[in-house]
Formats: sequence, structure tokens, C-alpha cells
Amino acid sequence: MDSLRDDLLAVLGPDGVRFAPDLNPDDLHDETLHPDPVTPFAVCFPRDTDEVVGVVRIAARHGRALTPRGSGTGLSGGATPAPDGLVVSFARMNRVRAIRVDDHVAVVEPGLTLRELDEALAPHGLRYPVYPGETSGSIGGNVNTNAGGMRAVRHGVTRHHVVGLELVLVDGTVLRTGGPVVKNSSGYDLTQLVIGSEGTLALVTEVTLRLSPRLAHGATVLLPFASLGEVTHVVPRIVASGLEPAILEYLDTLTLSAITRASDLEVGVAPEIAARAQAYLVVVLETRTAEQLDRDVADLANLVDAAGALEVYVLPPSAATRLIEARERVFWVSKAAGADEIIDVVVPRSRVPDFLEQAGDIATRHGAFIAGCGHVGDGNVHLSVYQPDDDARRALLRELFATGIALEGQVSGEHGLGRDKQPYYLELTDPALVALQRRVKAVFDPDGRLNPYRHLDERPRP
Repeated sequence: MDSLRDDLLAVLGPDGVRFAPDLNPDDLHDETLHPDPVTPFAVCFPRDTDEVVGVVRIAARHGRALTPRGSGTGLSGGATPAPDGLVVSFARMNRVRAIRVDDHVAVVEPGLTLRELDEALAPHGLRYPVYPGETSGSIGGNVNTNAGGMRAVRHGVTRHHVVGLELVLVDGTVLRTGGPVVKNSSGYDLTQLVIGSEGTLALVTEVTLRLSPRLAHGATVLLPFASLGEVTHVVPRIVASGLEPAILEYLDTLTLSAITRASDLEVGVAPEIAARAQAYLVVVLETRTAEQLDRDVADLANLVDAAGALEVYVLPPSAATRLIEARERVFWVSKAAGADEIIDVVVPRSRVPDFLEQAGDIATRHGAFIAGCGHVGDGNVHLSVYQPDDDARRALLRELFATGIALEGQVSGEHGLGRDKQPYYLELTDPALVALQRRVKAVFDPDGRLNPYRHLDERPRP
């Protein structure tokens, strides 16, 4: 123990590492609703890639597990430390290394938050268009979970905007994948392999991001409908119209009421409309000119009116901003309301109505209550599950995930597997696919020391 302590101090200095038991509890969990307290040997705070390499090599010599950590905003238990392992926090690696305006590329460190990146890009008229909902989330965390968010319907998810990575492998080797280019058809795409791997293949120490121009004009439209089915059926028509909405979100009435109440926000829905509405669609349109925006809003209004919208509310800019911010905080509202689980099943856009109908039946059978919202434009359904009995909830979740897979979907659309969804994924996924992924893992991490006991790793935690 003293040797490990001395080795870490030699690489990181006394201000770059904290040892148990003098650890900050905030460094030992993410935002899973089922925290599992674990005490690592130390939490390390490297300043650069060389110090990450030093920590990785020390861990190899002492046979310790490594758990990478960003801002801890994940929802699936992916950042839970390993017992007596080393947490590698990237909080101090939060610099913008380069903004290449002509190439529409930024090179950043993994600890940089989405908010910090947006502030750095604004003066250049550029943006990173992936908004997972929590701007304090780190770029490294986004890479490791392939984060998405409300704007994925138009802009895609993290993997569509990461063109290169700097990685530290489990033996301390540093390598680069991809680069600041538009095309790359040279060898296996290791960049895409690492994205979404939840820190189980390598430590990400630099990310090269593809950027987009900021659009000067936007409108947020709130559309009440008499049923959730009408909402989900109109979405494909909106997508096919060519309007290219930046956001297509559905909220059931309970969720809209909860988030607006929590934010003390009035969205101006007339009482007689609110009494009839069972679900809402939030559409954000963005474009270059005010004239084009006006035409797009008018076209949207005509389309949804024919599809049964009870009213069309174009929100004032301040209310629009606050509504989107309130939607982004739905996790915190659900958590405060006592939700026992929050899931993010993804199905094809056309199968969302089927999934939601079956989800309601499943909840009833298991004595549970569910409320929801989601990125209906890309089929990513978020459900807050209220069922405090552990056994009943596990049976409910298994059936919900199995239903999503039967509808050509996946267990998780953007939150990752972590520890929370691991058993369901491994049970419901083709064993041949799981076996192949484990062989890939063994090539990168033969001793299973990178973020162990989650994702594909079923070993019982010591």
C-alpha cells in the first residue's frame, strides 16, 4: 500500500491525488438512482496525457483496476469505482487545445464540459450540436456513453461528431485514431469502436470534434394533442416534410405539468385546451433567415392542424428557452418525485406508438406507474418508473426491455449500460454478439482492469 501511494504521489504530486478514507463522496458515484457505495484506493487528478500514462503504468504494476470519470452526470452506474482501485478523474484536463475554424473542428480534453465548450465556440459562430441535457457533462463522458439528447433528430449523437481520439491503452501505450478530416476509410475505425464503450477499452485523453455553424433564427412550437397516439403518428410526417426540426420531443401531460411547475413556468396553454390534451409535442425549428423561419412555422402549423393538433403555440423566446431548459431537467424532477427507475429504450420511430401502448399494459400488470417523455423524432423513449418493490420492478424492466428489442430496438439509446442495465442487456442480447464483444474487450484489456464489473463484465465484484 505504501509503495502504491508513493508511486502515485511521485507522478501526480500531493495536490493531484486523494487517498481513502479522505475522499470526496461526490467523486465516488454518478447520478444512478441505485448508488452502490464503493471505496477505491485513490482518486487521481492528472493534468495531462503524460500523467495519465504514469497512473496507468502504476496501476499495471500494482494490478489495480482503473475507473475513468468525467463530471459524474451519467445515469447508469458507469462511474462506480472498483474496490481498492484507482479512479482517474479528468476534472483538471479541461482545456480547449485548438479551434480550427476553417476545418470546423475543435480539439479538446475530456474533462471540458459542454457549457465550457459552447462558450469557447460562440465567438467563432460555431457550436457542437450534441446537447444531452446536462451542460455540466464532460466531453469524455459523452464519448464514453455515446450521448445523444434532444437535438439528435437533426444533428445525430456523439459518434456522428467525433472524428478523432487520443487514447491511453491499459499498458500505457498512447495512440491516436482518426483525425480532423471529413473522410477516413483507412483501416478499422477504432474511433467508433471506443465511442460508447464506457471506459472499458481505453482512457480517452483528447477528442477531435466536428462542429456546425450557429443558426441565427429559431422558434419553439408547443403542440397539444388529445392522445399520445396522435403525437407519435404525426412525427414521421414532420420528419418527411423537409422542415428538418432541431428538436422533436413528446411529453405526457403529467411530465409537462411537473417540469413547468418545478421551473415556475407558464407556457400559455388555454385551460379548455389543457383539459382536452393528453400529450404534447415540442418542435424547435432553426434556420438562417427570419423569412425562412416564418415560412417553416406556417408550414408546420398547417401540417399539424391537419393531423389533429388542438392548438399551435409559438412560444416567446424567453418561455421557449425556459421550456427547453425545464425539459432538460426532467431527470431531476422525476428523481425528486420519487421515481424508482428511469430508462431510455430506443425503437424505430415508427414503432414508438406500439412500444408506448405495450409499456402502459406492462406497467399495469406489474402494479407500477410510468410517466414519460422522449426524443420521439429518433425513437428514444424515456420512462420514469414508479415501483418501489425491487423484485416487481426488475420483472417490469425486463419485460419493457424485451418489448423494445422485439420491436427492433435496443435496451439503451443514450445512457449506456453501466451496472444498472447490464443484466438485462446480457440476458436479452444474441449470445454470439456478446461473445464477439468480449473477445474485442480481451484484446484491449486482457486482465479486465478497465472499468470492471459492468457493461459486459459479469464477474462478481470482490
